[in-house]
Amino acid sequence: MLRTPSPDGLRFAFGTLTVLPVRLTRWDRGAARGGMLCAPLAGLAVGAVAAAVGLVLLFLGAAPLLAAVATAAVPAALTRGLHLDGLADTADGLGSGKPAEDALRIMKQSDIGPFGVLTLVLVLLAQVAALAQAYDASWARGALAAVVSAVAARLAMTVTARAGVPAARPEGLGAAVAGVVPRGGALVTAAAVTAGAAAAGAFLGPHDAVRTALAVPVAVAAAELLLRRCVRRFGGVTGDVFGGVAETAATTALVVMVLG
Repeated sequence: MLRTPSPDGLRFAFGTLTVLPVRLTRWDRGAARGGMLCAPLAGLAVGAVAAAVGLVLLFLGAAPLLAAVATAAVPAALTRGLHLDGLADTADGLGSGKPAEDALRIMKQSDIGPFGVLTLVLVLLAQVAALAQAYDASWARGALAAVVSAVAARLAMTVTARAGVPAARPEGLGAAVAGVVPRGGALVTAAAVTAGAAAAGAFLGPHDAVRTALAVPVAVAAAELLLRRCVRRFGGVTGDVFGGVAETAATTALVVMVLG
């Protein structure tokens, strides 16, 4: 049974996963648990802003491609680019071919290597292309895709923070949230998000309801593949890995929502 989100959990989610001016009142495992369970709500806020920006541009006469670029830029701006940075660092760590300790050291460096650059370019191109296609089909489908992808991205973080997934380092955000979410809580949250996505898609028709509902579990599954690879490679998760799974889920959700 889902409990009402606690104020501390909501503050943790919005204070750590967005740039919104939310003051953290607690930084402990209990607050982290509530925060990661509330992560999809932070994604809902980010996605709503992204969709609003895209719709305003379309209303003012912008082409779907320009609206798509702006929509993809909003989540990056509202997270200070941390998730994209985490994706790039994770790609560099995985692509380095180094032992776990050396790969983790590469991920902590401030620069971005060739694997990270290539991954960022391809992921952002995929996001913009999918959003442009969705907006071209209808403004409502584009807005829905923006919201669902942002929520799916944060749901992937909830699942990544489940019990049994270790931290690769003893410090950092990854260590603060690793293993804090009970498996049952992660499953219930995933089911609730999937049901909510299906309900939202139903307003556009039964086909959209099915496609939107599929986008969430497929996105989480893609993120899970990356997560398992990282756990095997690094011995656990880091803050970079959380960013990587979020961007993987967001991109996958967008692609699924424009197929078929």
